[in-house]
Amino acid sequence: MKKLSFLAIAFAAFALTACFTGNKDPKAEEKTEQKSFEQGQVEQKIKQEIDSIAEKMGQLKQLPFVQEGSKFELTKEEKQTKPDYLLEASLAEKAQTLTEKYRILSALSVDKKIAALYEMPVEEYDKAIAKLTADVDDPSFKDIDVNKSFFENTDTLYKAMEKNGRINQFWQLAAAGLVEQLFVINKNADKFLSVVDDKTAEDLTYHIVLVLDALGRLTEYDPEVKPVAEALEPLKVLNATKVDELKAQFAEAKDKIEAARKALIK
Repeated sequence: MKKLSFLAIAFAAFALTACFTGNKDPKAEEKTEQKSFEQGQVEQKIKQEIDSIAEKMGQLKQLPFVQEGSKFELTKEEKQTKPDYLLEASLAEKAQTLTEKYRILSALSVDKKIAALYEMPVEEYDKAIAKLTADVDDPSFKDIDVNKSFFENTDTLYKAMEKNGRINQFWQLAAAGLVEQLFVINKNADKFLSVVDDKTAEDLTYHIVLVLDALGRLTEYDPEVKPVAEALEPLKVLNATKVDELKAQFAEAKDKIEAARKALIK
């Protein structure tokens, strides 16, 4: 965990320096070392909790329209009306910060899936995804197929990003991908939820809970995570355990979903 690890190293370095700076108060040194130890314990506990959340998320049933090899498809008539709500691939050029690049990368991977369902050209999406992948220069992506959507590789990707000190960015990816899926569903709920069963509906809303839980635990250490957590907080109203409940909740949460998307994908 890059930012948590950095904090642990900083505290350890401070304690080590205190041991070699001359005649210091032994009690002060002991207090500093104790603080460093306690901080390390707290960070380790948080990391274990976040690891557990990621593991649970990897076990959730994914939505059919984003699954690789899914039999979900649109009718010939449905394909004739192309969606006008997908993100433009050119958005990749506007991303400035690292977190923006990760979030747009995730959202575009969702929209590429939707564009393909409607038999729309996806070449520009491929180029944008390739550009953003190069921009973030994350070695973790070597372990996954970036042509698939990132949420299909939860276990592999999380472990790789943990190893490479980018756990915080994993949750940026997860948040943006989740919100984009919710946004897409709400644009055509009758169709996209027509093949969803109660288990998938429950897993989708539990997905929101898990992502928010992880973001909440990281907020203290990463200021860039806080606005993401705040953007997703209103989506807790999606807590259905059955498809019929989910359809009703989506209709009621339309504005909240759109606001979350605007907050994450600028």
